[in-house]
Amino acid sequence: MKPEALIFDLDGTILDTLDDLSNSVNFALRNNSLPPRTQDEVRSFVGNGIRLLIERAVPVGTSEDVVNKCFVDFKNHYKENSAVLTKAYDGIEELLLKIREKGIKTAVVSNKADFAVQTLVEKYFSGLFDYSVGEKDGVRRKPCPDSVNCAIDYLGVNKESCYYIGDSDVDVETARNAGLKCICVTWGFRDESFLKTFSPDYIVHSTEEILSVTGD
Repeated sequence: MKPEALIFDLDGTILDTLDDLSNSVNFALRNNSLPPRTQDEVRSFVGNGIRLLIERAVPVGTSEDVVNKCFVDFKNHYKENSAVLTKAYDGIEELLLKIREKGIKTAVVSNKADFAVQTLVEKYFSGLFDYSVGEKDGVRRKPCPDSVNCAIDYLGVNKESCYYIGDSDVDVETARNAGLKCICVTWGFRDESFLKTFSPDYIVHSTEEILSVTGD
């Protein structure tokens, strides 16, 4: 049966945002006389929203005042530099075009700050998503199902005919909490062996496999 909607995570799923995230994290750390983080470290910190990203990036024992300052510095820098080195993963735009040609609705649900989600979706995928939402006040972030439920309500679709597509354990838990089938991709921020320990419904290695899983 053709799905009614495919709902995507953003970082590590449809966009490779790691370079710009790393640069903004290290800008904030340098600005507060703290040691920088490697790209692999930042990769491991991403997935639970930008506040936790910063809390993980600062050294253990950093005062709350300095954490708060880093958080503000990161947000200000990232707001102006979120699309410098970021790029869509190979095949994503073509995948979205094929999905929409079939009449399947599309959405982005991310723990990234909502201002960045809206900016990046418009820049890289203008007209290819029916709905997008990031972390904002009043909506619990993933793995709580709130933002996925908002997307489903907006799209007017049934959960039984939707898939959630992501690249992390947070995405598997989110799909499970929302009652959706989960597809995990292997080109993102977590490797396949790690993903397997969380038992997603499907693990795919290419955008073509997403089409296959969802009935094409």
